[in-house]
Amino acid sequence: MNHETSTEILRYAAFTSDPAGGNPAGVVLDASGLDARAMSAAAAEVGYSETAFVTERDDARRRFRLRYFSPLDEVAFCGHATVATAVALAERVGPGDMVFDTPVGEIRVATTTDGGAGRATLTSAPTRSRPAEEAELAAALGALGWARADLDPELPPHVAFGGNDHLVLAAGSRARLADLDYDFDGLAEVMRSYGWTTVQLVWSETPERFHARDPFPVGGVVEDPATGAAAAAFGGYLRAIGRIREAATLTIRQGEDMGRPSDLIVEVDPADPRVRVTGRAVPIGE
Repeated sequence: MNHETSTEILRYAAFTSDPAGGNPAGVVLDASGLDARAMSAAAAEVGYSETAFVTERDDARRRFRLRYFSPLDEVAFCGHATVATAVALAERVGPGDMVFDTPVGEIRVATTTDGGAGRATLTSAPTRSRPAEEAELAAALGALGWARADLDPELPPHVAFGGNDHLVLAAGSRARLADLDYDFDGLAEVMRSYGWTTVQLVWSETPERFHARDPFPVGGVVEDPATGAAAAAFGGYLRAIGRIREAATLTIRQGEDMGRPSDLIVEVDPADPRVRVTGRAVPIGE
């Protein structure tokens, strides 16, 4: 097997076919010799919002065990690093279906390598969503510098889960979403107190197309240009609030305000608590 050495860190941009777009992720395809401290140090050195580490590989069965680290801590699940890892593996062991064993359970991923940029579809852990409590909402709005009048009344604040918990706040306008200047330490403290991985800020361009921004101060990152786990949670949120009553495909445009545009395709079936998230990924050159 052509395993990369445990110290080799690949770099991929996920949810894009352009290395200058999407969300960069570190990928270590053979981390069997690394302990948690070494993985954490490697992720901090890379500096991306997450780096994925393949700690066990079974290429014949196409089954892989993954752990994810931000520059500050281990993360239970990361969508963009999952897509990046799946594409990196598909380029080496061939496209097709894979199974990733992660801290949130088994994640199935389908991969193709058509069109020059690898493509991966992950099936999330079962999603769930609940209305945000008054204290949660007040604390988050205060740290963001948003007013209640800035919110879209058609998309109520929720805490949604798709492998991690994310606060979902819908802006009433694209201008409100674009004007993101928040209290980094204050929001990080709020997120740590409630156990949120990101805050999923969205604006509904149409019922099927959304724009998103995801502050990630608890990971030491101001903002994620693409967040697959939050996209899965958001799909579950839309089902929970009754916006999706039959199988639907949504698109999320993220990273545009950062100059790293990303496109996430989200498939939601009311009969299935899981959500499918699709994106491309490409290597980032030196």
